Amino acid sequence: MTNQEITRPALLNPWRLLGWGIVATLIAIPAVATLFFGFTGWTGEDFVAAIIMLGGVGLAFEMAMRASGSWAYRGGAAVALGAALLLLWANGAVGIVGNEGNAINLWFNLVPLVALFGAIGARFKARGMAAAMTATAVFQLVVGVIVQSYGHFAWVFTGIWFGAWMVSAYLFRKAAAQAGDQAA
Repeated sequence: MTNQEITRPALLNPWRLLGWGIVATLIAIPAVATLFFGFTGWTGEDFVAAIIMLGGVGLAFEMAMRASGSWAYRGGAAVALGAALLLLWANGAVGIVGNEGNAINLWFNLVPLVALFGAIGARFKARGMAAAMTATAVFQLVVGVIVQSYGHFAWVFTGIWFGAWMVSAYLFRKAAAQAGDQAA
């Protein structure tokens, strides 16, 4: 078997093509709408931000797919990356509290950073990732308390994202347990 025969199927994996196709479509829809209809309100900066966010999540998921063959690990990564993307996107587009210009919303941008730094500190190992996502969920609650202390209501949002971080933590714990079973 040649190297080309070994690597070619990985590049043409239908799931991989579907994932990157979705990313391209999510960028193309507002681009086409802006080009032909001119009513999306997206600026060049918006497109750059979308490309960086969606491309970054796509690349991070590619790395997670290579980090472990465990479906639980991959699921934990997908939930965490999806939660981070949606949180940042919603906050940047319309804001969680008030509008996107409300300074209190900057607290919500810190939550994915906790997840990122926790993942780096865990060296992307399943057991450490479970702890990092649990810490992120707790920090999501802390942000909810801080926002509430300024007189803003964001408990529904906070609860949904707390749940997403905890689902991710659960999946990483399951992946760690599976890895422990296999090592024994």
